[in-house]
Amino acid sequence: MNANLGKLIMLVGVVLVIGGAAIYFLADKIDRWNWLGNLPGDIRIEKENFKLFAPITTSILLTIILNLLIWLFKKLS
Repeated sequence: MNANLGKLIMLVGVVLVIGGAAIYFLADKIDRWNWLGNLPGDIRIEKENFKLFAPITTSILLTIILNLLIWLFKKLS
């Protein structure tokens, strides 16, 4: 395995942790994040003793954004 691949994986992990922490701690304070998870195509079923949340569209959108960032990162290096 290439040592650069390991560094890239650790960098992506750190970025995800920092981004996740920022969203977690700032989500209540910033009203801009309300659309995340409420896009058309996200499935939400709530009954008395059952809750199901499947953010399909949000997952697809985040996957596209992350793929574009990785592609850009590879292009620049």
